[in-house]
Amino acid sequence: MNRTTFQKIAVAVVIGGTLTAAQAQSRPQTQMPFLHPLFSNHAVLQRDLEVPVWGWADPGTDVTVEFAGQKVTAKAGNDGKWMLKLGKMGISAEPRTMKVTGTANNLTQTVEAKDILVGDVWFCSGQSNMEMGMKLCNAQADIDAANYPTLRLLMVPHSVQYQPQQTAVMSWEACTPQVLENKGVWGGYSATAFYFGRELNQTLNIPIGLIHSSWGGTLAEAWTSAEGLKPLKDFDERLKNAKSQIEKDPGNPHVCTALYNGMVTPVIPYGIMGTIWYQGCSNADRAWQYRSLLSAMIKDWRNSFQTGDFPFIIVQLASFMPSSPEPREHAWAEIRESQAYVAETVPNCGLAVTIDIGDVNDIHPKNKADVGRRLAYWALANTYAKRGMAFSGPVYKKMSIVDGTIRLEFDYDCGGLVARGNDGVLTGFAVAGEDKKFHWAKAIIQDDTILLYSPEVPNPVAARYAWDTSPVCNLYNKAGLPAGPFRTDDWPLTTKDKK
Repeated sequence: MNRTTFQKIAVAVVIGGTLTAAQAQSRPQTQMPFLHPLFSNHAVLQRDLEVPVWGWADPGTDVTVEFAGQKVTAKAGNDGKWMLKLGKMGISAEPRTMKVTGTANNLTQTVEAKDILVGDVWFCSGQSNMEMGMKLCNAQADIDAANYPTLRLLMVPHSVQYQPQQTAVMSWEACTPQVLENKGVWGGYSATAFYFGRELNQTLNIPIGLIHSSWGGTLAEAWTSAEGLKPLKDFDERLKNAKSQIEKDPGNPHVCTALYNGMVTPVIPYGIMGTIWYQGCSNADRAWQYRSLLSAMIKDWRNSFQTGDFPFIIVQLASFMPSSPEPREHAWAEIRESQAYVAETVPNCGLAVTIDIGDVNDIHPKNKADVGRRLAYWALANTYAKRGMAFSGPVYKKMSIVDGTIRLEFDYDCGGLVARGNDGVLTGFAVAGEDKKFHWAKAIIQDDTILLYSPEVPNPVAARYAWDTSPVCNLYNKAGLPAGPFRTDDWPLTTKDKK
């Protein structure tokens, strides 16, 4: 980030504080802001956490932060950066003021950030389906009703960087129709993030802060740090070439680490509750690799934010592109399996299945309300321990074979398995024999298990469900949540060796 950008940040922060106009005009402009812009008016601080607060001052000078009855002092280092931690605080919807006093550019600074709440902060990231704004989702009624004073929104601007950045031009705002429509680069603020945050805000009745940092069409490796990618030898060469790639094409967001450096590190180590993640399309051609890549990225972010194994909830890709009339292999089925694999194997990870709310003709389906709600269901059940909250459709558990029939058992049936629509007839199942050739199967619900049979496969050994780009499938539980795609076999996939 260049000097001009930093000057704009510093001026914005000071004008938002208590310096007089004359002081603001006479004060030499600093390269880094006295108070980091994450601590602007309308911010949400993370409850039950020692909250880091930071900025830049004259080296060796003291900076004091006063908030919620606390008064904490830190000394600026040789590089001018100061950081301190406020003690743990409980939930508070009472607007309070943070007062910060110190010395920068040989002048005494007193900055006040007002209307600050204490609640839960979620980092919302990914590619275009996370970036897609409310105005693109046929959601005018929800926009018009979006006066939620304790739901706060912040957006991190697009930025491609080779070196980690410490700050960016950004600020918090309370959720209003105007903010929801205009705070974003693609149709307003992220619809997925908004619906997720609204569900938590209204269900829990606590302040919720959303930090939206996403960019359409981007790769998971661009959102991962160099340290995070180093254990994955597949990326050694790309890491070596990252600097030259950015120098050659400064606006290219597809370079390893470029978005981590430009759009994640400016937020670190702000206190957060967890993350929601909607990405995968751009990595689908390397779906098998995505298992290790996404797992590494999650570990990397958790190490960076330094708040433990915070919740990380993944949106599984929705349907897109025409399906085949016959069972087939496809990278999109494989990337969905990788997303489910990560959710199952990485601690404190969740999955929001959206196989039923896609659009065959549009990679950006407009129904983001259900996406946000399903993300929130997982958080409410697992992060917030809401007992009895259904958060998952049926999940395949095990299979058995009896007399040419496959029996499938499931977890999370939530009152029982159902076939939605199609006159109660299950669709989307296929079976294969030792030849590994799949054929459509007849499926019957029996005692909350599913029996599969195909006259073309007298001796089946494996089954698959919803294994295509836009599968015709209709297995749900009685809570109304869909089963995600799955397979019972462990046969090599088409993307196994793609790096």
